[in-house]
Amino acid sequence: MLDGLRQFIADIVAPHDQNRAFADSDYRLAATALLVHVVSLDGQPTAAEQRKLHSLIESHFGLDRGTADRLIADATQVEGEAVDLYHFTSVIMRSLDEEGRKRIVRMMWELVYADGQVTEFEDNVVWRASDLLGISQRDRIDLKHAIAERAGGQNGGQVKDDAIGG
Repeated sequence: MLDGLRQFIADIVAPHDQNRAFADSDYRLAATALLVHVVSLDGQPTAAEQRKLHSLIESHFGLDRGTADRLIADATQVEGEAVDLYHFTSVIMRSLDEEGRKRIVRMMWELVYADGQVTEFEDNVVWRASDLLGISQRDRIDLKHAIAERAGGQNGGQVKDDAIGG
């Protein structure tokens, strides 16, 4: 009943959302919006970043290519309308346990390292999102280092970490 009322109000306020396949309460939409935010921080996503985003969405959420494309399109729309990260992280907090939230942070780091370098802005966004997701600083840094080691091995050690701090 309450969900129906919320949807009715949402349809009146923002009828264009009717085209979206994924609901605002779907943690996959929230997580993908965070990933879209990360991949867009340093401008237009590279081909490697786009491939990595699709790969992560398909494998972690068990989606086929078409459904993953739709999720990314929906997430790009809601990310463009968002004023902060809290909306997305609060949905994830309500939906996933700590291990699930760590997987989201791991996915963020994988995207950050997809282009072979980490900018200060990317590091900061992952730090803020991790904090909002209740992930400890130690876990965030451990995840970063694990992904950096793997990315360094895949890229011949060419990963450049421009970030300040851990």
